Amino acid sequence: MADPEPVDEVRVGLSTASVYPENTAAAFEIAGRLGYDGVEVMVWTDPVSQDVEVLRRLSDEHGVPVLAVHAPCLLVTQRVWSTDPWRKLVTARAAAERLGADTVVVHPPFRWQRAYARGFVEGIARLGAESGVRFAVENMYPWRYRDREMQAYAPGWDVTDEEYPHLTLDVSHCATARGDALELAERMGERLTHVHIGDGSGSGKDEHLVPGRGAQPCAAVLDRLAATGYRGHVIAEINTRRATSAREREADLAEALAFTRLHLRQPAPAPPPGGRRAAERRGEAGR
Repeated sequence: MADPEPVDEVRVGLSTASVYPENTAAAFEIAGRLGYDGVEVMVWTDPVSQDVEVLRRLSDEHGVPVLAVHAPCLLVTQRVWSTDPWRKLVTARAAAERLGADTVVVHPPFRWQRAYARGFVEGIARLGAESGVRFAVENMYPWRYRDREMQAYAPGWDVTDEEYPHLTLDVSHCATARGDALELAERMGERLTHVHIGDGSGSGKDEHLVPGRGAQPCAAVLDRLAATGYRGHVIAEINTRRATSAREREADLAEALAFTRLHLRQPAPAPPPGGRRAAERRGEAGR
């Protein structure tokens, strides 16, 4: 493969879920200080993640744009923004529009959400066609317990089986499904418009390791994005809850950013002391 030109248009963001057990506000501060290009807001039980006005203030304060909104479709967020799954998605789209984000990330329905699942493929296409916000459906995985496997999602966890206009590739989920993220990216083709970069060992758990620490071809996936002119966002979605200190957590987040930029053929500018907004304020004071 020939060495591609730098892909400056691809922005590398931080999922606010990556700082857990720290909160959404901390994610904006950390993203700005480490030099991420923006954040993906995971809407969950943290009230700040649900409040568009607070999110806008955090974005302005830290100079960190919101690139995407992850709709509240986890088991723990079944009552966030309504118990009606379609209302959740409409609310997520409105939040994305107000925050200047161009993508809503959504999981396929759980199998027990039968009415929602029946119209999901058509409904997702309709929601996306009604605005400039893309609904990027994320690949999932079968649930496993010992030697048993349960199909928890409908129409299915392999999103390439359906006619979704836009897709999110989650590398950790691919590891949990015991698949190959590079092969999945190739199957997604031009519908691949959003990426969650992480890693996994194939243990059956959704690990969200720092990219390069597991068995998935993370470098090859990013190399492919660079070579094919990918123009979506790449979001670091990693698990730092076992970090023994804030310093260790931030070291993992910084490593994920450096790994991603390296394989996207992007320069890694040194983040300004105090974050991007602090640098802007210093510049304004000097004029």
